[in-house]
Amino acid sequence: MVKMPPPRIRLPRVRLRPRSIRGRITVLVAFLAALLLIPAAVIGSLEVRKTLSDAVWLDSQKQATLTAAAIRVGKLTDPIVPSVPGIDLVQVVAPGHHVIAASVAARGLPAMTGAWPTPRDPTQDVQTCAQPLIGCVRLSAIRVHAAGDSPVVYAGRPAPTVISTDGSDLLFATQAAVLILLAIWAAWKITGRILRPVEAIRAELAAINVNDLSSRVPEPSGEDEIVRLSRTVNRTLGRIENAKQQTEQALERQRRFAADASHELRTPIAGLRVQLEEAQLHPDETDLHEVLDRALNDVDRLQRITTDLLLLARVGAMAPMALENLDLTQLVRVEISRRADRLAIQSRLTPGVSVNAIPTQIGRVLNNLLDNAQRHARYMIRIEVHRNGDYAELAVTDDGEGIPETDRERIFQRFTRLDTSRSRDQGGTGLGLAIARDIVEAHEGNIRVEESPEGGARFVVRLPLAEPT
Repeated sequence: MVKMPPPRIRLPRVRLRPRSIRGRITVLVAFLAALLLIPAAVIGSLEVRKTLSDAVWLDSQKQATLTAAAIRVGKLTDPIVPSVPGIDLVQVVAPGHHVIAASVAARGLPAMTGAWPTPRDPTQDVQTCAQPLIGCVRLSAIRVHAAGDSPVVYAGRPAPTVISTDGSDLLFATQAAVLILLAIWAAWKITGRILRPVEAIRAELAAINVNDLSSRVPEPSGEDEIVRLSRTVNRTLGRIENAKQQTEQALERQRRFAADASHELRTPIAGLRVQLEEAQLHPDETDLHEVLDRALNDVDRLQRITTDLLLLARVGAMAPMALENLDLTQLVRVEISRRADRLAIQSRLTPGVSVNAIPTQIGRVLNNLLDNAQRHARYMIRIEVHRNGDYAELAVTDDGEGIPETDRERIFQRFTRLDTSRSRDQGGTGLGLAIARDIVEAHEGNIRVEESPEGGARFVVRLPLAEPT
């Protein structure tokens, strides 16, 4: 029997690293504060100790100096009375280390040290433990004068084994702890305030969904990195929204193309099928030339409708880079010269009117408007080109029946015909004005219809003027 290894017990991993940026920054600040303040507190405590130690030497030197001055002026007393508090061990020692005077605390003691200052170095600081009776002492030895037989003054106090700095140590430790805690609190508060806009950006982004991309994240004032981030996020959201709108428009164009094609192509296809089936069933009673003529007419109509529908589908996807500087006045002259219409066209053209456009598409707009005018005019058609502010205006006027004000928007819809008494062949495909509107709007312009002075219709196309070169 094979023994199975005992199951391994996995202990939960303890995550020491904070998850949030705010927590990480706070921990880093705490670490740096401790790294700086703890050594500073230790150094401060050591400096206090050194200062206290130096103070003992200074007091000893002061007392030794005062005693040497008293000897020089002949006012030495025995016993010597120390005048510096804390310095109670004072001796005056003659050459040969013979004590000639001493303070009460040093009376009866031999010379406390063998140190003997020279004329070149008249002062020495000494710590010695040579006298068991008084233990270790800190002394200052000062030569009274430079003569060879000059006595030396020793002044000092017992050296403490440990200088008591508990109070200062506690003070430095408390200061370091308080400053570290203050740094932690300040880092937590400041990073929280700095990162608050980031949290607002995150919350706003989390609330945005694909159905509504119009929302934008708040943009704080200033020019720092967070402000630039919010602006970049808003620009990105704007690009995503534009891409979504373009995608939806493309899908809508596809749906409209399918709907229009299925709606408008059904009738000529059905008519063509009926004619062919009738000719097939009654070949002897069918005039072949008449059937072929009617079939070709239906095929021509199918071709025109298909061409117009494809053009409508392409207009919305027009690339901006395809635009070029176009002399609108010259384009009108050329298009008019190519036409052979039943009515002559009057023209009022301002020279040098230029726009940024696709020439073939603007030519299609012009011909659609002229075709519409030729179908409805009685005796007169006039075309005008001129500037109006920052726009170029192209106007086509006729003296036909005119268009009722209630129908002036509807005529730009697809497959709209106001004259129901006309046949389809006379009325066109019903897409001419819809194509004209879509092309003009794709060029950032607009088209409207109004009543002409002659009583007919006046179509006005407005396109932005090209920048002067």
